[in-house]
Amino acid sequence: MAELTLRDTNGILRQPWVSPSRTSKGLGWEQLYVSTQREEPYRASFDGARSHLVILHVDGPVTVRRGHLGLTRSRTIPPGGLFVHPAGKDLTVELGGRLDTVHAYLTDEALRDGHDGRPVELAEELGSLDPLLEQLLLALDGVLRSWEPSARTYVDHLGHLLAAQLARRHSVRAWAGPDARPRRAGLTDRQLSTVRDLVEARLPEPLPLRVMAAAAGLSVSQFARQFKARTGLSPHQFLIERRVDEACRLLRESPLPIAEVAQRCGFTHQEHLTRVIRAHLHTTPAALRRA
Repeated sequence: MAELTLRDTNGILRQPWVSPSRTSKGLGWEQLYVSTQREEPYRASFDGARSHLVILHVDGPVTVRRGHLGLTRSRTIPPGGLFVHPAGKDLTVELGGRLDTVHAYLTDEALRDGHDGRPVELAEELGSLDPLLEQLLLALDGVLRSWEPSARTYVDHLGHLLAAQLARRHSVRAWAGPDARPRRAGLTDRQLSTVRDLVEARLPEPLPLRVMAAAAGLSVSQFARQFKARTGLSPHQFLIERRVDEACRLLRESPLPIAEVAQRCGFTHQEHLTRVIRAHLHTTPAALRRA
């Protein structure tokens, strides 16, 4: 699947009054494009894009006006406020002051995956507050600050949570209802075994969430929910635990250099392995080897 790029967005980030400091360009993210930037005051109109847009106001307050052919809504938005705009709809917007923002663009496929494959019609929001969505966007920005290829599964997990929260809290119609589909409690033995075999076979590689879901024959949304119901862990947490376990085994049983152990277990470099082992086990690879 092709990477989601700036071409798939509505054009705001191409404007001269926007100064991106970091983006997901070139990282291979397929259904999500994230950019962090400083925006200067402006007024402009943009055509509809094929991606859905969520903007987090990092600072403020700042007054924003929005509409379609004209500016019909206005609000002074505090830090943590959100701007939500659905795919396929044109936009006229006016920003009343300087502003630091995080933009996230999601494909419609990603939004459907967060809603068990069902269509989602996002609402057009101006200044709404959602602490969970705010933290997810800040977490994605944190990934951009210190990107490592081994974080790919984590990015997929964050993107899925972002899509699911948009479907639950920011759609035109409420997600849950009397006709909501029944949910299974967790993966079957066969599904779990298939996913475990996949993880073992591809432990050194970035492993997208959609590949794990496909192995279980489920949508990304169903897989993430059913995997955690069965194991008590998110797919990303499970993958990290397996990588740590394998690294510990190699450190204790093999003479391989620590840098090679890191590579064989899916860590970007030796420092990455050290950081993760310290966080999980409160020790270091060298100390484990000596023990």
